Amino acid sequence: MDTEPFHTTSSFFVMDSYYYQTCFGGLVVLCFGLLFSQPTRRQQLEQQGIADEDEHPEAWWYKAYALAVAADWMQGPYVVSLYRDEHGLQPGVVMSLYLTDLITTTISTYFVGALSDKHGRKLYCMVYCVLYALSCFLTVVPVTPLLFLGRIFGGISSSILFSVFDSWMVTNFHKMDLADKACRLSRTYATTAIINSLVAILTGVLGESLVWVTGTKKSPFLVSVALLWFCFQTIWSHWGENFGGSSSSESTPAATRRSLWSIIRTPSILALAFASTVFDGSINLFVLYWGLAISSLHTLATEVPYSIIYSSFMVVSLGAALAFNILINKRIMTYAQVLVAALSVASLCFLKLSSVKTETGAFWLFCLLEGCIGLFVPCIGYLKATLIDDDVRATVYSIMRMPFNILAIVSLVTVKDNNNVGGVFATCSLMLIASCTTTLAATLRKIL
Repeated sequence: MDTEPFHTTSSFFVMDSYYYQTCFGGLVVLCFGLLFSQPTRRQQLEQQGIADEDEHPEAWWYKAYALAVAADWMQGPYVVSLYRDEHGLQPGVVMSLYLTDLITTTISTYFVGALSDKHGRKLYCMVYCVLYALSCFLTVVPVTPLLFLGRIFGGISSSILFSVFDSWMVTNFHKMDLADKACRLSRTYATTAIINSLVAILTGVLGESLVWVTGTKKSPFLVSVALLWFCFQTIWSHWGENFGGSSSSESTPAATRRSLWSIIRTPSILALAFASTVFDGSINLFVLYWGLAISSLHTLATEVPYSIIYSSFMVVSLGAALAFNILINKRIMTYAQVLVAALSVASLCFLKLSSVKTETGAFWLFCLLEGCIGLFVPCIGYLKATLIDDDVRATVYSIMRMPFNILAIVSLVTVKDNNNVGGVFATCSLMLIASCTTTLAATLRKIL
């Protein structure tokens, strides 16, 4: 009788871990099935009677992008814990550092886009490597002024990563006439999303291993510096430069501003900007609260297996990006339909999560949300690429991201120390319903 409680707890622990491991394994198998069903460029080359080339024309984009996001994923999960656990900073200082990053990102967003359009997007992608490496170096130094400087560099780097890299890729696609070489921009976006998910999984495993081996959370930051060095070398050696039209135009600054703002006011651009702001803002809150939501529903006397759950999320996102390729290639859905579907399903997920009663239910709803992310990211990327001109692409991308940065700051300040997970998720659902309605109206008016 004395050993029975221990035996019962142990059995539940095995069942609990086994359940999540089984789910993860099943999701991986599903991803492999989707991978083998992918339309390939080689098939399209054969259909068009074009001889295959030795190297994929977009290979160096994928390599540089993988290194750039790997550096971000590698150290991102350890920033707050490094500040708190190893540097011994007070919660108020940690919050100030985090807000400094967000505020810097918001302020620098417009300037980064405009400057890269004028001086060159390749140049600013290399600037990203340098600034982010400096940010990583300064983050491991336990001197408060240097930590704040590191967050400033990190904020500027984030602005570049989420606007200039994408702008370079799309303009390069058009400049090199890659559509004539059996490349498809939608497939490029889907592949980029797939790479992002794969990198997130691999760097998560590597980061945990590094911390375990070295005994310090500083090691992922130093590895990020090495990744950024390789990224810099790849961009320097293999990318061509491209600019916005303002770099060679003789238009007056006022004329340039009028042209820019006329693009921003386009109904299709406004609809995409609103959808992106609300969706990204909701997902930002999902990232902050999924662990708390799962742990509050966890009834066993064991720790929640966060790593395997997070890995499952990334695999679902990967699978959704693979599914996006199939949906578009086989013309099962249009881009606008995929966008509306992702927004509506995400809204439903948040609504159900606001009152979910079981850990299993929460887990699968979060997985479904990750699937929405895997569909949404390549879809909205492609729509922006087709609706925005190359000559102001980075500037417009940056302006479209500014509302999200502001929303992220407001959300962080508003929900700080707020454990009302249901209320937060219900608010996200309402915002997504508004965004879905706007996007659907734009679709029906055929402006998307």
